[in-house]
Amino acid sequence: MQNQPLAYYDPDFLESDEARPIRIVAEYLEPLRRFRDQNIQDTVVFFGSARVHSRLDAERALQKLRDGTRGSDYEAALKRSSKAVEWSRYYEDARELARQLTLWSRSLPSPRHRFVVCSGGGPGIMEAANRGAHEAGGKTIGLNIRLPFEQGANAYITPGLHLEFHYFFMRKFWFAYLAKALVIFPGGFGTLDELFEILTLAQTKKLSKQMCVVLYGRDYWEQILNLTPMEEWGAINTADLQLMRWVDSPEEALEQLRGHLMEHHLVPETAQENQAPGIAKTRG
Repeated sequence: MQNQPLAYYDPDFLESDEARPIRIVAEYLEPLRRFRDQNIQDTVVFFGSARVHSRLDAERALQKLRDGTRGSDYEAALKRSSKAVEWSRYYEDARELARQLTLWSRSLPSPRHRFVVCSGGGPGIMEAANRGAHEAGGKTIGLNIRLPFEQGANAYITPGLHLEFHYFFMRKFWFAYLAKALVIFPGGFGTLDELFEILTLAQTKKLSKQMCVVLYGRDYWEQILNLTPMEEWGAINTADLQLMRWVDSPEEALEQLRGHLMEHHLVPETAQENQAPGIAKTRG
């Protein structure tokens, strides 16, 4: 008689509806182990569009279009490609900001890795952030989500810090749990979802830490986010608008981040002695 596999070795069971709680817990425990192994204490998370390209790639695509055969949709394609070159500014700014932030964080006298650049692990702004941190010689994290229509993880994530998630809510948990600051570059629905998730947690005091939320690119965000009517109608308090800081350059963003992190999170190591190794303490 053939031996039955143990339940935790049985792939049919592990992929079943009944085992969903096990899969959810695995997406909590497995990242926890990795962050402890890599001595990660906390992060700065970069959010933004996956559709933003580097300046070099955007300019090459535009030149290829101009040199090619001009079909009926040429003008529309030219407009999109020209806009991609304009948007590439945000890729290069995210890359430079992540590089500068990582150089600064690596200079801090701490036995743990502080304020590690973390992204969603994909292309676009996510790639730019991981790339800048990698170029500065620091560790960098990618929390990727398995989707049928998205590209895979970018090449700049530190080995051992590329994590794959099935559940959006577990991925969001790990974004929020270690983060001491967020930098929000221009993006779409996903970027807005991640932004408002953190703003809601901060507004409702579900984060037992001071969170800095930096909106990068006034030209974009002032068109997308006009929150003044929410205040005027009483849907939010005036103080809630102060949860966000607006910047337009890597230098301005770094100044905001450093000021916040030094004031609220660069405490003596003895204050961390009751925390789990490499993991910052968070309520909930």
